[in-house]
This record gives sequence, C-alpha cells and structure tokens, in this order.
Amino acid sequence: MPVKAKSRRAAHAEADVTRAPAPVTIADRVVLDIRKFLAAGILFNAQVAERVGLGLTDMQMLHMLQLYGPSTPSRLGSWTGLSSGGITVALDRLEKGGYVRREPNPADRRSLLITLLPARLRKVAAMYEEVEQETRRLLATLPQSDLEAVVRFFETLQAVRTDRQDKRQFPL
Repeated sequence: MPVKAKSRRAAHAEADVTRAPAPVTIADRVVLDIRKFLAAGILFNAQVAERVGLGLTDMQMLHMLQLYGPSTPSRLGSWTGLSSGGITVALDRLEKGGYVRREPNPADRRSLLITLLPARLRKVAAMYEEVEQETRRLLATLPQSDLEAVVRFFETLQAVRTDRQDKRQFPL
C-alpha cells in the first residue's frame, strides 16, 4: 500500500507545539501577528483590570458594553460564553463596584438592560487613552487603501465570529 504524503495540517499537528510555527505564507504571518497582538492586549487588559480591582472577565464585559451599548444579560452571555449564573455573579460584582446599573428593558418587560455608569469608567478610560492615541498616530502613517483593507478584514472576521456566537459554535 503506497504511503500518502502528510498534509500540511497533519504535519503541523505533529510539529513542536511549544513554539508557534514559522510563517510560510503572508496569511501565516497575519495569523501569527494577530496571535501576538491579542496575547499582548489580553495581558494589558489584565493589568488594567488588576489596577482598578476587577477580574479580566469583568473588564471584558465593560469593554463589550462600551463598544456595543446597553445590553441584556443574555446577550452578554453570548458575547462572553458565560452561563446565566456566571453573568449574574459578574454583574453583581460590577454593580457593587459602581460600574453598571440594571434597568428594566423597555423593549421586553421580562428582561433587564445593563448600562454603564460613567463616573467609575473615567479611571479605566484614562488607562487606555495613551494606547489609543499612539494607535491613531501609527494609523495616520498608512495609506487610506491599507486602512480600508484592514477595516474590511476586521468587519469580515467580526461577522464570522458573531455568526458562530449566535450558533454557539466556538472558537473564533
């Protein structure tokens, strides 16, 4: 029986998993750079969370509320992957800390809307201000067409992620 050549995927599965594979294609390079960026971002978020006395999950919930606006606990659960009990516990901590308020949902009287309270968020926002300014400065050095390509890439990635979250298919 002839021996089949191993696929690239199979070769990666047997590769040394203690190191990220060296990029072969430009897509490999992008994936590797995204991983590096996300790892650094997560660590930065963890440091900010620690400075203000929050856990990383609580900090990410604040980010989601800031990015997408008031939300129901069930929507927060779909964004975070937390159970309804986990969401309740996290919201209890955030409410006690003065970061969020639970309000009746005008669109569904059986539901609540979670809204951010600006007073406590000012300290958190100040910690991200320098990073965001530096990012804007770097982006200003790129041609408009490159920026548009980056936006299209992230919009596509987010659409896939949202679809997977809605179907409860993780990861991505």
